[in-house]
Amino acid sequence: MAYNKRDEYYTCFEKHYHCYSLAHVAKPQHEAGDKIIMPQSAFDRLAHTEVGYPMMFELCNLSSGKTTHCGVVEFTADEGFIYLPNWVMDNMKLQEYELARVTNVSLAKATYMKLQPHTKGFLDELSNPRAVLEAILRKFSCLTTGDTIMIMHNESKYYIDVLETKPSNAVSITETDCEVDFAPPLDYNEPDEKLVKRKVPFPSQVEEQSKQQQQVVKEEANNKFKAFTGKGKVLGFK
Repeated sequence: MAYNKRDEYYTCFEKHYHCYSLAHVAKPQHEAGDKIIMPQSAFDRLAHTEVGYPMMFELCNLSSGKTTHCGVVEFTADEGFIYLPNWVMDNMKLQEYELARVTNVSLAKATYMKLQPHTKGFLDELSNPRAVLEAILRKFSCLTTGDTIMIMHNESKYYIDVLETKPSNAVSITETDCEVDFAPPLDYNEPDEKLVKRKVPFPSQVEEQSKQQQQVVKEEANNKFKAFTGKGKVLGFK
C-alpha cells in the first residue's frame, strides 16, 4: 500500500542503507547478538508501519543476494547508515560502506533447530554447552538456516553453523520453547577402530588376545561421539 497522507500509514518498511561494523561506533556490547543499529528516521517510519514486536528484518546483501535476518537494538545510527555486529558483516560477506536492503518481516516461532559448532572447544571448554547456548541466544531475535553465527562466552568466540530450522528457514527465537539438536563439531574426527597388530609369541595366547581385541573394539565403539545424539533437548529463549 502506498503512503497515505491522511492516516500516515504504511504496510511495509524497505530501505537501502550503507553498512558499517559496530567498531565504528565503539559499542562492543552489541557484538554478542544479532541486533543492528538503525537511524532515527527508520524508527519514525516504522512507527507508521504495520510491524510486529519485537521488530525483525530481512537483511540482503545487494551485491551477492545473500540474505539473513536480524533484530534492532537502537535507532541512533547516522542517516543513511546501519551498524552491524562484525560477525554479521562476515556472515553476509559485506564490506564497509557496502549497500544492503533492510525489510521488515514477520517470522514464525522456532520449534526446532540443528546446530553444528566449528570446533570441539565449544564442547571441551564449556562445562554445560546447552545452558551457555540458551543464555546467549536470548540476545538473538531470530535464526536463519545456512548462517554461521558467533556467540561469546568468557571472552572466547565460538562459531556455529545453523544447519536446520523449523517450521521455516528463518525463525523467531523470542519467547519460545525450542527443541535443539547438535551435529558433531566440524573438526571432530571419528576414532580409528583398526587395532594395531601385535605379535603373538605363543599359540596359547591367541584366544586370550582375541578376547582382548574384541573388548577394545567394543570399548572404542562405546566411546564414540555421543554428546548430542538422540532426541534434542528443549531450550527456552525467553
